[in-house]
Amino acid sequence: MRTETGQTFRLEDYRPTPYAIPETKLDFSLEPEKTIVRATLTIERRDGTPAGTPLVLDGDELKLVSIAIDGKPLADNSYVATPDQLEISDLPEGNRFTLEIVTEINPTTNRQLSGLYRSSGVYCTQCEAEGFRRITYYYDRPDVLSVYTVRIDADRQAAPILLSNGNPVDGGSVEGKPDRHFAVWHDPHPKPSYLFALVAGSLGVVKDHFTTQSGKPVDLAIYVEHGKESRAVYAMDALKRSMRWDEEKFGREYDLDVFNIVAVSDFNMGAMENKGLNVFNDKYVLADPETATDIDYAGIEAVIAHEYFHNWTGNRITCRDWFQLCLKEGLTVYRDHEFSADERSRPVKRITEVKILKAQQFPEDAGPLAHPVRPREYREINNFYTATVYEKGSEVVRMIRTIIGPDLFRKGMDLYFERHDGDAATIEDFVKVFADVSGQDFSQFALWYDQAGTPKVEAAFAYDAAKETYTIELSQSLGATPGQSVKKPMHIPIAFGLVGPDGKDMVPASIEGGDVRGDVIHLHRSSETIVFHGIKERPVPSLLRGFSAPVNLSAPLSDEDRAFLALNDSDPVARWQALTGISSQVLLEGAKRVRGDHPPAIDERNVELAGKVASDETLDPAFRALCLTLPTESDIAREMGSNV
Repeated sequence: MRTETGQTFRLEDYRPTPYAIPETKLDFSLEPEKTIVRATLTIERRDGTPAGTPLVLDGDELKLVSIAIDGKPLADNSYVATPDQLEISDLPEGNRFTLEIVTEINPTTNRQLSGLYRSSGVYCTQCEAEGFRRITYYYDRPDVLSVYTVRIDADRQAAPILLSNGNPVDGGSVEGKPDRHFAVWHDPHPKPSYLFALVAGSLGVVKDHFTTQSGKPVDLAIYVEHGKESRAVYAMDALKRSMRWDEEKFGREYDLDVFNIVAVSDFNMGAMENKGLNVFNDKYVLADPETATDIDYAGIEAVIAHEYFHNWTGNRITCRDWFQLCLKEGLTVYRDHEFSADERSRPVKRITEVKILKAQQFPEDAGPLAHPVRPREYREINNFYTATVYEKGSEVVRMIRTIIGPDLFRKGMDLYFERHDGDAATIEDFVKVFADVSGQDFSQFALWYDQAGTPKVEAAFAYDAAKETYTIELSQSLGATPGQSVKKPMHIPIAFGLVGPDGKDMVPASIEGGDVRGDVIHLHRSSETIVFHGIKERPVPSLLRGFSAPVNLSAPLSDEDRAFLALNDSDPVARWQALTGISSQVLLEGAKRVRGDHPPAIDERNVELAGKVASDETLDPAFRALCLTLPTESDIAREMGSNV
C-alpha cells in the first residue's frame, strides 16, 4: 500500500502530460486471487513534446507481467517498473504507437476498496480519485481523456452479470472454456480514468426504459443484491424523473443506449458517477415502503439525481485537475438541489440547504482546516471532498444565477455545454461563459473560489420621516484563515426587500449610492451606503432573502421587527430566519436564567407567533412544520460560541 510521501501538489505547477492516450482497450480475466489485466493503449506524443521524452505512468501496488510496444516485447533495459510507477525511455521515433501492458492483481486481498476489489462475491471498482492506477499503469489524472473498450471474462456461475461503461457490443461463451463467459462494452465518449467502472457478480435486477426528448430509447437497470429488488423501485422512478428534469431545465439528453446502476452493501464511496454505470452503497438507494420515511425518499431522490446529473457536469465536461473538483461537484450539487426543490417544497429544500451549510460548512470555514472552494495545494487528494468544495461550491453557482438572473444563467449553461463538451475544464472556463453572455465583469466575484472563510456582513438602518428616506449601511469583513492573512472585499449579492406596514414590499422612488439592481444589493466594497427615496413610512428591512450569499449577517432588528417579518415577509427563507432568530433568543435567555438558578420563563409572544404561523393555511404545510421546529443544541451552541 502506498503511503503519503509528504509531497505537496500545487495548482500553479499544473502541466499537461507529454503524451495523450486517445484509445484504451482493457481485457480482464477475472479470478478471485489472480486477475489478469491486459491494457492496450494508443499513445500519441503531444505537440511540443520533444522526441525521446520518457513516458512515465502511475501505478499503485501493481505486479507487471509483460510489456510491449507495437507488438514487440521491451528489453529489460528500456524501462523501469516498480509497483508504483512505470517509466519507458526507449520509445518509437514516430508520434503514435501502441503500448501493451499486462498486470496481475488480487481483488480479494485489496482491502483498500480502491481500484478493483472483490467483496461478498462481487467484483467492483472505485477509481476516483486515484484508484485506476491500482488496475494498470496509466496517466491516472482527470485531464487525460480516452475512448474505452472493455472486455470482461469470468466464471459464468460466480459472475453471471458482467458490466462496464458505455454500451454492450458483444458477449457469449469463452472459446474452449464452457464454464466462462465474456462481455464487451464500448464507451464512445472520451473520459478520464477515474470514471472507469467494472462490476461482475451474481445480482438481482430491476429493469425499465426511458425515451429521451428526441425519441431515443434507453434501457435502464438497477442491479442489487438478491432479495432486495422490490426496494429499488423508488430509485428507478427517481432516475426517470431526473432524466426528464435534466432535459427540461438544462437541455441535457442522455447519450448512451443503456444506463445502469449497481447498489451493493459493500461499496465504500457512498455513490460514484462512473459513465453509464453509477455505483452506490445500497443504503442510499433502497427503500422499504413499510419503514422508509419522507426523509429517506428525499435522500434517495437527491443522490440518484446527483450522480445522474454528473453525466454532463463531470463526465462529458470533466476537471482539468483535482484543484477544479468544485467545478463538477459544486455545480452538480446545485443541480441536484434545484431538482429536489422542483420535486418537493422549494422553501423547505432551501432552508434545509441553509441549515446544512451553517452546521457543516461554516464551522469548517472557521476552523484550522479552512480552505477555499478551490484550494491551491494539497498533499492527499482524498481530503479534498469537503463541505466547502461541495456545499459552498454550490452556493457560489447559486450566486452567479442571482447576479445575472435565471434567463442569462441558462444561456450561460448552454454555452458552457456547447463550448466545453469533451473538455477537461477549469473554474475560469466556467465563470467566463457567464461573463460572456451577460457582459458583466466577474473578476471580483472569482474571489469566492480563491478566498477561504465566511464573510461577515454588518448592517445599520436609519429612517428619516421628514425626508422620506431610508438608509442602509452595509460593511463586509473576512478574517484571516490558514495561509491567507490578507483578504480582499468580495462581490456579495444581497437579495432584499423593504417591507411596509401593510406587509407588502415598498417600491422606492429612486435609489442613491451602491449597486442596486432590482431586488438585489451588490456589495462590492468594504462599506457602502444606499439611500432609498420616496419611503413614506418606516419599513422593516428584509436582508439576505433566499440566503442569497453564504455569509454571516448581523442586522440590528428588534424583536418586534423579527416578529413582523416572521408573519409578513414574502420570502419564506427570510420568514424562517426571523422566526428561528426569535426562538434562539428565547432559548438563550432561558439558558442564562438557568445558569443563574432561575427557572426559564415562558415567552407568550413567541408561542402566539408560532401559533399564527402554524395556522396560516396559505403556507406550504411542510414549511409550517419546519418553522415550528426549535433550533438544535448545535444551533444554540454556535450562537453561544461553544461546542456541544
